[in-house]
Amino acid sequence: MAEKVKKAEKHDHKNNDNVEMTRSGKTYQPDVDIYEQGEDIYILAEMAGITEKSVDISLERNVLTINGTLKDKAPEGYDLVYSNYEPGNYYRTFRIPDEINRDKIEATVNNGVLKLKLPKAEPDLRKITVKAS
Repeated sequence: MAEKVKKAEKHDHKNNDNVEMTRSGKTYQPDVDIYEQGEDIYILAEMAGITEKSVDISLERNVLTINGTLKDKAPEGYDLVYSNYEPGNYYRTFRIPDEINRDKIEATVNNGVLKLKLPKAEPDLRKITVKAS
């Protein structure tokens, strides 16, 4: 069975109604994979160094926002000599289609990968009764 690939509408924070970040430092846009399996859509975001306590996810008016904060932390007893990576923040937004059940969205993080499970909602089919006047 061929797996469907759906495009998600991505919104860059630079072009999101002139939104400016209030945190100092660098802001990274995490790379993501979006796939569908059965009745669920999954978003996997690479966010190195993020834990469940350092990431916030919100959903408002069909816009899913991911915010993550990294602190510069060297291992205890060591001095940083060289680094290719600068600590900063993660920020990414997505427009979520109406077919997603907002009450059942789940998020987990493991080894720097944030996984969002977006279950599809049951179709909202309404039968309208026609009355004689």
